[in-house]
Amino acid sequence: MPLRQAAGRDAPEGPLQRKKKRHTLKAIAVTTLHRQILFLFCFFAGSIHDYTLMKKVFNPKLKWFHRVGLWLDLGFQGAGKDYGSKSKINLPHKRPRKSKNNPKPKLTAAQVKHNRKQAGTRVSVEHAIGGMKTFHCLTHRIRNHLDAMIEYLFWIPAGLWNLKIA
Repeated sequence: MPLRQAAGRDAPEGPLQRKKKRHTLKAIAVTTLHRQILFLFCFFAGSIHDYTLMKKVFNPKLKWFHRVGLWLDLGFQGAGKDYGSKSKINLPHKRPRKSKNNPKPKLTAAQVKHNRKQAGTRVSVEHAIGGMKTFHCLTHRIRNHLDAMIEYLFWIPAGLWNLKIA
């Protein structure tokens, strides 16, 4: 039985099961290709777009990413335009929208190959974040009322992860 069911006229009869909401935190993580965490900052409560969070941390008017290779996912669409042409920002190709002229949009074989190569590069970031979660203070519910402690609950696992892989 699925956790979430549709509501309305076409909904199945019986109790409606819903997923319990959580107060989530979002942060920006900058890592190396060797899974070392270089930068962990900007803890926001609730839902916020990845690119909006990036613009708050890294002002687009400053030269943050000149002469540095940066691999981002599609949550950062528009970063190449805002951070300048001298930045080496790599974004995956987005599938075109469905329309009357293009009823079954697909990426070309070269674009799929490029996306897979780029995903292989970005996976080290996911491994670094997963490595931080092995210390379990980020995976369990935080019962804390001090805002200053939240930052330490992110920084301590990041430091321990860097120590572990060093």
